Amino acid sequence: MFFPLIRNRRSIRKYENKPVETEKLEMLVEAALLSPSSMGSNPWMFIIITDRTVLEKLSKAKPHGATFLRNAPLAMVVCADPAKSSVWIEDASIASIFIHLAAESMGLGSCWIQIRERMHSDVRSSDDYISEILDIPENLKVEAMIAIGYPDEKKSPRSKKDLQYEKVFCGTFGKPYHE
Repeated sequence: MFFPLIRNRRSIRKYENKPVETEKLEMLVEAALLSPSSMGSNPWMFIIITDRTVLEKLSKAKPHGATFLRNAPLAMVVCADPAKSSVWIEDASIASIFIHLAAESMGLGSCWIQIRERMHSDVRSSDDYISEILDIPENLKVEAMIAIGYPDEKKSPRSKKDLQYEKVFCGTFGKPYHE
């Protein structure tokens, strides 16, 4: 069950013009809220976006790598409160991957859009741009947006033969895991 899921999950940037059903959205939210966090601090918060006008605005959050969001039927904006956890970035990232895997398990496609430390323009961060659009309080930081929808593109599963085993070591760095 798990290995076919992670082999098949690919970043999907093209979506059918079809809304995500309420039941599936509920499951995505549940997956996010079930994600682990350091010391159970749960510093994350999530904003669900289905409004096409807002999705269009969010697709302009940064010059590259977000434009496909305008054609997604759903986005989940992943935020966190740095005051609640010194590892809020990791906690928000774990929640994001839970969302990705839940989406894949339900036949949905998804793609991560990095926001933290990205710029909307020369003078404005992507975080500030999104926070203004969505009325996000100043104490919260936007880690990422996740585009979600029914895939309108097909990508092959990842093959075991393509895995980078040369990056895995046994006992000490440099000692190959596989000879």
